[in-house]
Amino acid sequence: MKREDMSAAGYSFRSHWFRHEDGTSQHYLDEGSGEPLLFLHGNPTWSYCWRRLIHALRTRYRCVAPDHVGMGLSARPDERHHPYSAVRHLTDLQDLLAHLVRDRGMPGRGWTLVAHDWGGVIGMALARRDPGLVRRLVLLNTAAFPWPGGYRLPLALRLIRDHPWAARVAHASNAFVHGAARWGVTQPLPDEVRRAYTAPYRGAAQRLAVIRFVQDIPMKQGDPAWPLVDGTAEDDAVLAAMPAFIGWGERDPVFNDVILAEWRRRLPLARVHRYPQAGHYVMEDAHHELLPALEAFLGSTAPGPPSGLSAVQAARTGKQPTSPTSPPPRADHKP
Repeated sequence: MKREDMSAAGYSFRSHWFRHEDGTSQHYLDEGSGEPLLFLHGNPTWSYCWRRLIHALRTRYRCVAPDHVGMGLSARPDERHHPYSAVRHLTDLQDLLAHLVRDRGMPGRGWTLVAHDWGGVIGMALARRDPGLVRRLVLLNTAAFPWPGGYRLPLALRLIRDHPWAARVAHASNAFVHGAARWGVTQPLPDEVRRAYTAPYRGAAQRLAVIRFVQDIPMKQGDPAWPLVDGTAEDDAVLAAMPAFIGWGERDPVFNDVILAEWRRRLPLARVHRYPQAGHYVMEDAHHELLPALEAFLGSTAPGPPSGLSAVQAARTGKQPTSPTSPPPRADHKP
């Protein structure tokens, strides 16, 4: 897809690249100024999925949105040099952020994580490793914990994850990428938007990371990505005390009400906005409602644990401290 076509589809941003030590180039956006927001996409999307939010928020915030290596506009290194594992994607992200802090004047603390799908797994693992870096959470149809009881991964994902023949078919046919662009929304995407979503993955060599993400879904202890979702009680308590916003498309076959209930248990102080007519790509189906809700959240909270109580105390007791930047928890919001 030509750059002018991407601009016509809403992706009118300046591209930046970071070269990792092994020579791999990772693409990212760096728009606006102010408090830093880190946008992490999932699978099989790329930074394009954040275009509407970035266009609106860059007037007040500095918006950074990387493409995971092997996805979007980032390089596709040979698998001998990059395993395309979630653990490696986290390492790539840490290296990119170190570059932004060291070379581009970005702060080493006080970031807001904005995550969707696999972005939640990687971003919350980052937050556990460095809770000073990530101090506020925005979570959109994602999970970042061991699957709760009663949850079952959809059949298509189970097949690709567990059966090499299914992975080969999905890789060769691009069925997963095209299927997500069609079935991840409740309202059909305009043709130019759908083309933009799928453009980076047209050839089989361009979508190896897409298949590896599915194969890397952590289901049990011993799975390679399991350490990214299996945090300690103290880790989870620190996260639970951060200001948090949950935006949830209710017509998502992957991240359903069972997952949302687990988020609410783990983040009892979070503001939860549910969008009954939105699917997995909640930022597409519900962007008119999502954006003002997110702006209100960002404008009325400050990055950091609740004041007046330690993060661990707040999470364990469920108490909400009195603070002008931490309004009391609210009931679910539905448009």
